[in-house]
Amino acid sequence: MVRRQLFQIFVLSLVLFGLAFTLAPWFAFRALKANARDHDVAGLAQMVDARAVRASLRDQVQAPARPDLPANESPAAEIWRDPMGAMRRALEPFTEPLEPLAPMPARLEPYLAPEGLYDLTRGYMPGTAPPEPPTPEGLAGLTAALSEPLPTLRFWGIDRVRFAVHPPERPEAITVFTFQRTALFQWMLVHVRLPDGDGA
Repeated sequence: MVRRQLFQIFVLSLVLFGLAFTLAPWFAFRALKANARDHDVAGLAQMVDARAVRASLRDQVQAPARPDLPANESPAAEIWRDPMGAMRRALEPFTEPLEPLAPMPARLEPYLAPEGLYDLTRGYMPGTAPPEPPTPEGLAGLTAALSEPLPTLRFWGIDRVRFAVHPPERPEAITVFTFQRTALFQWMLVHVRLPDGDGA
């Protein structure tokens, strides 16, 4: 009788461990969204590899076009107009190891700010998300939190998971979040892929 109870406890423990192991990435995504919504900078620092996410966004978010550059002039000619600026842009990819000594490019700041991350987790580009209605209090608030739409799973691996989100009105505008395991039940955001055409 005692052996049977021990065996049942062992099996139940395995099932609970498997559930926790499998669902940990979803909880990480929900925690990232909640931390960004509530501007919990310390929580975001533990859940976001800022250097890796910044590197993933650098090639997707284009620098704004300079208004003083004529349309018929080659961008390569900027080195004669603004040699220091051209040198700074050329060395930008190599400044990542110096973080936080190297300042973040201004075009990436909205994406890594808490409000920008929160917009991204909802499927919108930073600053384009519609305002959310106020969260109800009490049991209604708990029900609303549990009924939030879950991200779509695109890939699940032992140490890497990808989720996809999109705005309700634009199902083709998919933003992909890649999380990497850092501990048994801990995950960290390491890559963000923006919808095609939305990074310009």
